Amino acid sequence: MSANDLLKIFFFFACSLQLSMAARQLLESVQDQTQLLQYHHGPLLTGKISVNLIWYGKFKPSQRAIISDFVSSLSSAASTHKSQAQTSVAAWWNQIDKYYRLSGHKKGSSPAAALSLSLGTQVLDETYSLGKSLTDKDIAKLASKGQQKDAINVVLTASEVAVDKFCMSRCGSHGAATGTARVRRGGYSKFAYVWVGDSTQQCPGQCAWPFHQPIYGPQSPPLVAPNNDMGLDGMVINLASLLAGTVTNPFKTGFFQGPRDAPLEVASACPGIYAKGAYPGYAGDLLVDATTGASYNANGVNGRKYLLPALYDPSTSSCSTLV
Repeated sequence: MSANDLLKIFFFFACSLQLSMAARQLLESVQDQTQLLQYHHGPLLTGKISVNLIWYGKFKPSQRAIISDFVSSLSSAASTHKSQAQTSVAAWWNQIDKYYRLSGHKKGSSPAAALSLSLGTQVLDETYSLGKSLTDKDIAKLASKGQQKDAINVVLTASEVAVDKFCMSRCGSHGAATGTARVRRGGYSKFAYVWVGDSTQQCPGQCAWPFHQPIYGPQSPPLVAPNNDMGLDGMVINLASLLAGTVTNPFKTGFFQGPRDAPLEVASACPGIYAKGAYPGYAGDLLVDATTGASYNANGVNGRKYLLPALYDPSTSSCSTLV
């Protein structure tokens, strides 16, 4: 093992340990109601928001469908299905409504009253227009290719694309960039974006767990991915977490705890928890598909199954899971 590999393991372990300790301290602190994910009085994303997908690198159509179906499943419109089991991705997303209530927004019974996500346009960049080694500025530049008004632009990088700090301290990120539209008082508006990388070639043990053997910690057998694609199913987990953080903390002034540049947010406050009974190295008592043996906790459109992270529930001061 090279010195660079050892350095990556060290940084990821340190980051994960810090995150786990911070999350544990958070959960301990809320027992006396002295600390929660604090609201810093900034704007949340509201209204009808398009989630635009910018595919950077080569992805198969079947892989793109895994992500696009997940985004479509977030909409409350998915609740038109007869079976409640078919709408559990939307039910997971509806938990975000509690943060809108805490912020003072007046809404109905679901986030759709204040926030409605829908799948927007998809942009393909299969020629690696910015190369195969990207900086944060490159990610923001790619994000600007999507619609900037009433949108979240999601940059998805292929497994051969390296991004700064990918696999060392993060599996993705969310942020905001200056757009091209002017605002009334001068200057330009901001738009929110998300980046998630396919970790298959670089660090599946870090960013695709529990569908890959972990690189450190308890060595439990990997689970079968619900869409039979370890890398893309891992991307769904990270995208779900980052979308939750984006809408509740789009400009670093929303709901979070800790430093603004490395905050605990709605999903990152509950690391490694996917179902009841979870503990370090064990994702929890998940549902298992009788035919494929795949582990999951949510159903989406087009018969999809997904594994989604726990979200911190401010009403119970605990990490909430679907199963």
